[in-house]
Amino acid sequence: MAARLFRIANPASKVLAVSKQNPVKWQVARASFTPYQQALLNIPETKVTTLENGFTVATEDSGSPTCTVGVWIDAGSRSENEKNNGVAHFLEHMSFKGTKKRSRHDLELEVENMGAHLNAYTSREQTVYYAKSFSKDLGKSVEILSDIIQNSKLDKSDIESERHTILREMQEVECNLQEVVFDHLHAVAYQGTPLGRTILGPTENILSINRDDITEFVRHHYSPERMVLAGAGGVNHEELVRFANQNFGNLQVVNEHTDTPPRNPCRFSGSEVRVRDNNMPLLHFAIAVEGCGWSNPDNIPLQIANTLIGQYDRSMVGGVNLSNPFIANCAAMNLCHSFQSFNTCYTDTGLWGCYVVCEGPKAEVMMKELQNEWIRLCNSLTDFEVDRAKNLLRISMLLHLDGTQPVCEDIGRQMLCYGRRLDLAELEARIMGTTAADVKRACMEYIYNMCPAVAAVGPVEGLPDYDRIRSQMYKLRM
Repeated sequence: MAARLFRIANPASKVLAVSKQNPVKWQVARASFTPYQQALLNIPETKVTTLENGFTVATEDSGSPTCTVGVWIDAGSRSENEKNNGVAHFLEHMSFKGTKKRSRHDLELEVENMGAHLNAYTSREQTVYYAKSFSKDLGKSVEILSDIIQNSKLDKSDIESERHTILREMQEVECNLQEVVFDHLHAVAYQGTPLGRTILGPTENILSINRDDITEFVRHHYSPERMVLAGAGGVNHEELVRFANQNFGNLQVVNEHTDTPPRNPCRFSGSEVRVRDNNMPLLHFAIAVEGCGWSNPDNIPLQIANTLIGQYDRSMVGGVNLSNPFIANCAAMNLCHSFQSFNTCYTDTGLWGCYVVCEGPKAEVMMKELQNEWIRLCNSLTDFEVDRAKNLLRISMLLHLDGTQPVCEDIGRQMLCYGRRLDLAELEARIMGTTAADVKRACMEYIYNMCPAVAAVGPVEGLPDYDRIRSQMYKLRM
């Protein structure tokens, strides 16, 4: 475990609740936490090794008794085409149905006997398989991950039974209105491109995907140079590299195929989609402009702008007394039940916007107030507001990395997106080096007078038409 440093406080600063007669308690009471900058220096470094076949191993060893290890693969629904959309997610499900050396029952029993947790998920750009276990079982976890990724049986009977599981999952997703709105938002923002398709795929594809489709996807995209084995917690780097060589060292680089399309840029389209359902009590809508990719320097200013908008729901304490002027205004006027600003990044593009839940008749005023706040970020942002947002972003960044799983996910994602791990000290410097002028410039470039994408579900009659929404993306200056 990384050593925790303490700074002894001024002797004059005393805690009255602690008895001076107990010197041990008094000494603890006088100790304060490590300064923020010093705490960043105490975080373990990220070590990276690349095997001969291009397979990457990256670790952060905190010395804890538990660890998370996983394989991040640069292949998600964006790597699919219209005919096989949904195959990456289908493959993720099939990986737990048994391998050539383990039946499904044997796999589940072995994981349970270790006290471990095995899981996977698919996003638009990545597929992830990971395991959480005791540090002493690191080698076993890596071997199991290797087995399910490389040796899944993909029996036709399992494929047929899994169709029904995925169809039920689709029904569950359709009950999550936020997921529905964001799928619609991607569909209109990236029309005719892979990012516009859903991760689960359409129903007709789920019913038609076969073993050949799955094996073909693996053959084209599961190549070692597109994989990262990330580990966090009690993970010795040299030991994990040895396990990686044993289990992934024989993976062959996929040859270039003429039928494998490159990852072309996904075109953003300012447009809208509305799904009217007057039986719904509330309107759910999202509005977004095109943001930037992970490696774009404007990502930090846009993330600060995203923090400035923030999030709100009626259960929050404070309401009109909160320091965020937009949130206070929404609470005072009772404009919405909740809203959440978002900055969704991909390799070369992104969506920057806000998701809102409100009553239908209040949608017009809520949309106007939101867009007015966007325009204010472009023109009237103060240094005080930006400094406050930077502090919020820094603490959010640290809280997000609390635990071995989020740290492991951060390592794997950054290695695929950046080709390296950005340590917290570097991110801290980038955030603190961003000024109000930088945020205003980024907002002017990405928000001001841009065509937004809009998706709405529910009683949409109260939402302004698209021409009015578009006209509110700028203000004439006198």
